[in-house]
Amino acid sequence: MSQAAHQLEKQVTKTVRVNYLLHLPEGYEQDNKRKWPLVLFLHGAGERGDDIQKVKVHGIPKIAENDPSLPFIAVSPQCAEDSFWNAEKDALLALLDEITTSFNVDEKRVYLTGLSMGGYGTWDLASSHPEKFAAIVPICGGGNPNRVQALVNTPVWAFHGAKDNVVRLEESENMVNALQACGGNVKFTVYPEADHDSWTETYANPELYSWLLGHSLD
Repeated sequence: MSQAAHQLEKQVTKTVRVNYLLHLPEGYEQDNKRKWPLVLFLHGAGERGDDIQKVKVHGIPKIAENDPSLPFIAVSPQCAEDSFWNAEKDALLALLDEITTSFNVDEKRVYLTGLSMGGYGTWDLASSHPEKFAAIVPICGGGNPNRVQALVNTPVWAFHGAKDNVVRLEESENMVNALQACGGNVKFTVYPEADHDSWTETYANPELYSWLLGHSLD
């Protein structure tokens, strides 16, 4: 008896759960008519787990903790201990929807950034849903260069340390080169003396935030 071809189409309901830090900029409570830019931050592998305070160690939540004037609504979720960001896309999208519905978010100025594992997550989530983000900043990450064509209209600023022995420089180079080859709008900063920590200098640079705010969805 030969095999017969069939097709299944069925709606599946999924429950997602994610812990996150939320920063509201100074002035948010006083001006309930203003729409604010939002930045979604994806941490690295070392901050996974169920202790949300660990997420403050690096990056945007560290900046927000020390600088309440950071002019973004900053959302910093925590990835489960045994998971990776590419497996958490449904939770991240649900979180974005929840925040944009519940707060005064300028949906044309939603940005995505992450470091190390979060750099991979940034490339992955943005490639899957480029329509969500006005610009992205992947730091010492990488991914599948065959998917970057989806980002041809998304401004990208990538960062990496030349001496990184955890995530090799080539990981970012492959993504950047592929995006350049298809005409993408991409900047690439390599720190000649930096190892894996290419994020501290990046997130401390005011130019980064000016660059982000210079982009919005049409």
